[in-house]
Amino acid sequence: MLRRVHFAAGVVSLVLGAIGVVLPLLPTVPFIILAAYCFGRSDPRLERWLLEHPRFGPTIRQWRERGAISRKGKVAATLTFLVSIALAVFLVPLPWTLVPVAAALIAGSWIWTRPEA
Repeated sequence: MLRRVHFAAGVVSLVLGAIGVVLPLLPTVPFIILAAYCFGRSDPRLERWLLEHPRFGPTIRQWRERGAISRKGKVAATLTFLVSIALAVFLVPLPWTLVPVAAALIAGSWIWTRPEA
């Protein structure tokens, strides 16, 4: 039963990660890392596929080994936050404009305090 829950969570995480590629505020890499974790407990074949993936594999391994995020990843996250804030300023009324600002401050602070890969 728990294996099925992990598998379903892995699939949902992978889908959310794929959606995050095109939506500015939805992160991609954390969902892919979560998918690898879930697949590691439910489907070793899918976990291996993610670990060997040319784009996501190195990031997952760096996170697992040292909790590290690359400088490129930190900069990309910061730029994505800035785009989200800019969109909110033009498209969303106050006080909702502050939501992406708060998310960027909280998540950005956490991201920049992680070790670099």
